[in-house]
Amino acid sequence: MDKLIKKIRLEAKMNQEQFAKALGTTVLSINRWENGKTYPNKMAQGALLKFCKEHNINLFDYVVKSASNESNENLVLYHGSKNGIVGDIAPKSRSMCDFGKGFYMGTDPSQPLTLICDENKPVFYAVEFNLDGLKVLNVDINLDWAMLIAYYRGYMEEVKGSEIYEKYANMAKGYDVILGYIANDRMYRVMKSFFEKEITDVALLNSLSALDLGRQYVAITERACKQIKILNEKTLSPLELGILKERSIVRREEGIALTENVLKQYRREGKYFDEIIGG
Repeated sequence: MDKLIKKIRLEAKMNQEQFAKALGTTVLSINRWENGKTYPNKMAQGALLKFCKEHNINLFDYVVKSASNESNENLVLYHGSKNGIVGDIAPKSRSMCDFGKGFYMGTDPSQPLTLICDENKPVFYAVEFNLDGLKVLNVDINLDWAMLIAYYRGYMEEVKGSEIYEKYANMAKGYDVILGYIANDRMYRVMKSFFEKEITDVALLNSLSALDLGRQYVAITERACKQIKILNEKTLSPLELGILKERSIVRREEGIALTENVLKQYRREGKYFDEIIGG
């Protein structure tokens, strides 16, 4: 927090006296905030966020970088929790996530950070994942990726028992980890359009490629979860959450505009969801 506040002041090209005046506080308070001796309360953090908006200061990348752990040489991944991890790490997320129940970790820290920025008391984690001895199902950007998500999100129930249903129901059996691309809120609209037979698989996959949301490792067994080590746990302040939220809104709008252009370009190519599941 102290480095973030100083970063805001330096981005505004102000000394502590000017900064204090702009925020309606004292130089002593600014000095103590920047030295980490005290922290601004929620109201003061709101004033700092408003100051950033008024002075067009975008610190999204700075907040993301400060939350990550880039010094570790091993595989470092990121996890966002609504209220923090309680007890041992376990594969117990909601069943209707991208790849079913599991412990989800992203390669890009910005994705889980923006995922939890609307929560009241979110906690962000940097974790080390030791893959030794684990069986990993690697799902690339292809039709299998889209159909596997369709299965786990319940969109294939109408063909339950069919050959194509059984293929995706059993695809991850025997594996400890699923490694695949992320379909987060920026992809939700496009995914929903595909499952509701409004766009083709080609349009869907090209939209994903254009957005480049990063990859996620999903530990789906207890064995895999035991090989995850928490490196850093960070409780996000209202100021940090505000910065993340503002940027998340912009990125979502940019993603929607980008996907609309991609959908227009590929709207006549490929197959619709009902054509695929119908054989």
